[in-house]
Amino acid sequence: MSKFIALLAAGAGIALATPALAQETAPDDYATGMSGFKIGAEIGYDQTRAGSSASVAYDHRKIEGLLYGATAGYDLPIGRNVVIGPEVEWSDSNAKTGYNQPSFGFGSVSTGRDLYAGGRLGFVVSPHTMVYAKGGYTDARFHIRANDGTTDYRNDLGVSGYRVGAGVEVAPSAKTFARVEYRYSNYGRGRVVYGGTSNASSSFDIDTDRHQVVAAVGVRF
Repeated sequence: MSKFIALLAAGAGIALATPALAQETAPDDYATGMSGFKIGAEIGYDQTRAGSSASVAYDHRKIEGLLYGATAGYDLPIGRNVVIGPEVEWSDSNAKTGYNQPSFGFGSVSTGRDLYAGGRLGFVVSPHTMVYAKGGYTDARFHIRANDGTTDYRNDLGVSGYRVGAGVEVAPSAKTFARVEYRYSNYGRGRVVYGGTSNASSSFDIDTDRHQVVAAVGVRF
């Protein structure tokens, strides 16, 4: 939680420090000043753990690490202070945990790629600052590697579910943006992807939570 607070405090500092740098927009045209096509790079904190309904039998109940990725979207003004639009993202993470259970040999679980598609609704509070909420669909992978002393097990767990989040975005200049956001994902369906290929099992119910605090910078067209 302390990591969440530190990153959110850094984002608030960005929002307070950049207004003087941004190009001013007429008071009745705030949304237009924050609209347009955007692409950016992101980095942040990533934690995955069993959901509240899951029964966890092992000590390693969460994995956490560094998230990195790319994002793209389009913000469309629908009023003088409101924007709405689609957003997509690709990300990965170095979060990983290992275990050594006598009855299972040794192995590890690590995060893989995460694909997201959804939308944002933003309220532009000044010509250079926007607060927003987001939500959509996420599809992710976890790499499962194990060995019982005889058999080497190397498959992926594919998971899917929903994501919601909120953040603050600022415009240091007319063609750039910076943002910090918190988002929560819940994966309710899973499938075993054999050997990392497209061959997969039937889907089944799971309950896995993911918490992320992410900062992003990019350009606006």
